[in-house]
Amino acid sequence: MSRTTSRLTAMKVSQTQKPGMYADGGGLYLSVAKGGTKHWVYRFMLNGRPRWMGLGPVALFGLQEARGKALDARRLRYAGVDPIEARRAARAKAQTEAAQAITFKQCAEAFIKAHRAGWRNAKHVAQWEATLATYAEPIIGALPVQSVDTSLVMKVLEQEVQDRPNETASPLWSVKPETASRLRGRIESILDWAKVRGHRSGENPARWRGHLDKLLPARSKVRRVEHHAALPYDEMPEFIAGLKMLPGVAARALEFAILTAARTSEVIGARWNEINIAEKLWTVPATRMKAGKQHRVPLSERALAIVVEMQPLGGISEGQAPADAFVFPGGKHGQPLSNMAFLMLLRRLKRNDLTAHGFRSSFRDWVAERTNFPSEVAEMALAHTVSSKVEQAYRRGDMYERRQRMMAAWAAFCGTPNGRTESNVTTLPE
Repeated sequence: MSRTTSRLTAMKVSQTQKPGMYADGGGLYLSVAKGGTKHWVYRFMLNGRPRWMGLGPVALFGLQEARGKALDARRLRYAGVDPIEARRAARAKAQTEAAQAITFKQCAEAFIKAHRAGWRNAKHVAQWEATLATYAEPIIGALPVQSVDTSLVMKVLEQEVQDRPNETASPLWSVKPETASRLRGRIESILDWAKVRGHRSGENPARWRGHLDKLLPARSKVRRVEHHAALPYDEMPEFIAGLKMLPGVAARALEFAILTAARTSEVIGARWNEINIAEKLWTVPATRMKAGKQHRVPLSERALAIVVEMQPLGGISEGQAPADAFVFPGGKHGQPLSNMAFLMLLRRLKRNDLTAHGFRSSFRDWVAERTNFPSEVAEMALAHTVSSKVEQAYRRGDMYERRQRMMAAWAAFCGTPNGRTESNVTTLPE
């Protein structure tokens, strides 16, 4: 005998208020809770035990819709499928597809946000954002991160760019191998993050070892590494003499950078609370150093004189400047010099062949060729990382004193016409 179905009517569904289960037939029930809330439920047997499957509230699904849902569930049971498990699998698939629909750009932004606190400084964050925005996002930024494959990664790394204006465009990997290598590593990190977060699956198409190394030449073999354009140290005294004749904060800051062999970011970010005039010492905090370690910089007489010359600009002589004010203030109140200030200054001097960073190389060449100071001491003056054994040997009491003598000799060399006084031709460490 066939089971009775369609026992309920729309009016009965609407008027029923008494808590209980009301059968419509075919496994469909109207469930009325104590508070008057009404839901549709489908009952079926599985392995000899009853199971209940919610089909949604009456407020959203009418009687005919509920009957359609129950019919779909019965068809699955007829095919030997558990409708509850089938629905759970469908929801999981939908969630996976939604997660994988997130774009590469969204993943990049989330990755940077997650790691921002662990990175050294804002400059590092800016470098990540700049390289991705310039080279990756125009090609893969709007694509689902799941769809980024080897061909797309190669398209990013082999896009045509110009190294200099008016030059023929060439593949990024060939023109700017270091930039391209860093970009590849950043894409790889973002795709790894996306996989762990469930936004993609499979192998990482930006992986180098055993993958892209089969498609691209090693960065070191693309072309000879181009170092920052440096001034031959024999020309330094003449350059410094010309620099002293120029007015302005940028000229003083560049001279200070040369005399301390410091990086541009370290100089333009210098604050008065880092300067100890009495001890002729500049202490750069770890947060502003590339290696993440505090760096003590001995100040020569000329470097100290530049600092003193900067005091009136900060209101130091009147005791008005806050301790964290910038030593080399920029044009805007409370802001340091722009990181383009040195480049623009060199252009005004018609020295487009030089970079501010290259003066560190000039200093290093001078130490190696004109003095007997140990190379490890020079490396420490440049705040480079040295081997652990050497570091243990040189981070004793004489290290700072040796650097003091070395920086004083460098300042004397730079400040002497032709740099050829007897006192600074060869400087012997004690």
